Amino acid sequence: MSAKVLVIGAGLAGSDAAFLLAQSGINVVLAESKRLKLNPAQKMPFFAELVCTNSLKSKLEHSAHGLLKYEMDGLGSLILDSGRKNAIPAGDALAVEREGFSKSVTQALSEHPNIEVIDNDISDPVQAMKELEADYVIVASGPLTNSGLSDWMKESIFKDDLYFYDAIAPVVDADSLDYSKLYFKDRYKDNEEDADYLNVPLDEPTYYKFIEELKNADKVQPKDFEEYRFFESCLPVDLMAERGPDTARFSCMKPVGLEQEGEEIPYAVVQLRKENLLGSAFNMVGFQTRLTYPEQKRVFSMLPGFQEAQFIHLGSVHRNTFLNARKHLNWDMSSKEHPQIYFAGQITGVEGYTESAASGLYVAWQLLRRIQNKEFVQWPVETGIGALINYIMTVESPSPSNINFGLIPRVELTKEQRRFRKGRKKLKKELAAARARETFDKFMEKL
Repeated sequence: MSAKVLVIGAGLAGSDAAFLLAQSGINVVLAESKRLKLNPAQKMPFFAELVCTNSLKSKLEHSAHGLLKYEMDGLGSLILDSGRKNAIPAGDALAVEREGFSKSVTQALSEHPNIEVIDNDISDPVQAMKELEADYVIVASGPLTNSGLSDWMKESIFKDDLYFYDAIAPVVDADSLDYSKLYFKDRYKDNEEDADYLNVPLDEPTYYKFIEELKNADKVQPKDFEEYRFFESCLPVDLMAERGPDTARFSCMKPVGLEQEGEEIPYAVVQLRKENLLGSAFNMVGFQTRLTYPEQKRVFSMLPGFQEAQFIHLGSVHRNTFLNARKHLNWDMSSKEHPQIYFAGQITGVEGYTESAASGLYVAWQLLRRIQNKEFVQWPVETGIGALINYIMTVESPSPSNINFGLIPRVELTKEQRRFRKGRKKLKKELAAARARETFDKFMEKL
């Protein structure tokens, strides 16, 4: 196989796509621009940077993210391998030490004999493909695609200005917290000594005062020509406050399962997750925000134990661009206008770290079949990856989605199984996850 593939973007999708192709003997040119200039959300020059949170979500095999990881492992995901090598305690989630994770991915790609890494800010894939003598291009430029490439896509492929805004949660210095007002505990577990999450309990008056301040605080406003359109599963905490005083208490500040032994359940709880193995910094879980920097410091200092809090970095909002996959892409994620150009990652309409990496693996897998002169194969919708692709290729009104059991055909329970109402929802997920793994295994065996 003498084909050469240009991969634009060394984020999660581009990294996994490049690695799968290279491992299969394909020559890859991996173009990344961040070592020339970081975009507003980036902090480091390494590949596969995790800009919003350091969590790759659930490791549980019966969860939606768990089954997605199972399929990614089957495809040889570099992202998951590097994630596990740099994992830090986070209960049932796969959380990583950000810099070590990104360095690991960067090293694996840079040292691969079939990958040539170039520092290049590509704005025209067709021209770049000619100049680099590549046969195909995978655009995995992410939700913060540079203006030149974004303009090229609008002019050459899609005319819709589709976007939504995402927000980044603050990270606080562990040494600046007052631990006498905080406690370690994982949700629904009693192992306080070994717990991975630090909890900030709020009583009723403190909670409602905090929500009121969130609602009234100064916020970063969108440009005159833009409109905020947030991903529903990643709403800024201040937007939750605006939607209703109890919205956050049933979302990121939910206290259920976090009560200490012998004590009443708090009215609300803010959870902090370790940013690194040393535990020297904590991520404020679910606290994405539009608040200005001064207001973040003022309002968050109201939280118990945060009176002297020092922030390693504060929250922010940024524009995430994605295209209308159903309208502009084929099922293998190649462009209808330019069949040699493929798209992967969040720019296609998937949302989340593992979802983006899984998208990159899917595109590379389909492209590899094309290079090998094999026909296109549509993935079973019962699998996690198949369900994601099916969603972005069939949804009538484009809206980014992460992996969830709502995308997968439901499992029909037997009459006997339906009798147990209390555990019915859990059983359905377990059966759907088991079916997905079995379907994936059989699908791969046939090819």
